[in-house]
Amino acid sequence: MLAIWISHPDMLRIKLLCKEMKSHSNMVDRPKLLKDPQERANRIAQLQDLHVAPLTQFVAQLREEVGDEAGIPEFDPWDGGIAAEILFLLEAPGAKAVKSGFISRNNNDESAKNFYEISFEANIPRTRTITWNIVPWYIGTGSKIRAATGSDIVSGSSSLSRFLDLLPKLKVIVLVGLKAQCAEEMIRTLRPNAHIVKSYHPSPRFVNRYPRNRSLIVDAFRAAGLLLNNEEA
Repeated sequence: MLAIWISHPDMLRIKLLCKEMKSHSNMVDRPKLLKDPQERANRIAQLQDLHVAPLTQFVAQLREEVGDEAGIPEFDPWDGGIAAEILFLLEAPGAKAVKSGFISRNNNDESAKNFYEISFEANIPRTRTITWNIVPWYIGTGSKIRAATGSDIVSGSSSLSRFLDLLPKLKVIVLVGLKAQCAEEMIRTLRPNAHIVKSYHPSPRFVNRYPRNRSLIVDAFRAAGLLLNNEEA
């Protein structure tokens, strides 16, 4: 069944769009939506949908390898899953992502809110995207995340090849933040035909520091969208 869906991307795209409309019919997509326990439960119920099931299995395998205590969130079923054409690769999941159980622009934190709003402003449909972290697990203690070290990045990126193999339609990779950009050479080796875009991280500390900072991220996201559109032209 999985091979059929991958080999028919247009059919999968239609399925995703219909799914998005159905998913959003009772709950309007908005920032911080996953603070609602019922919405988190709804997304958990979607983890075996065709477009995200292989990614759910990938996460399960990672948890077996590093241990459940590592805190590896799931992929968001409202995103594009294995049909994604743009990958946003960030540093590591924060405490709110671990709490919600998802790497999501709907998480209950300000960075996720900025990511949601900037993606909307850049006019990139979320069903064409997927979001992940170069270090897939939580690093830090309690509610305070620490910066990823070189050792974290080496350890975390060891699963990157397996992850990218699950994304046959991937055309653009946005490296969000300096730590994610450390993996640029590896990514160029793994996906030599993918376009690479570098972006600042949408943390409130950066976005709110100067008014122009937000526009720098918007410009980077728009550049990713333009590259995708140029691929289709």
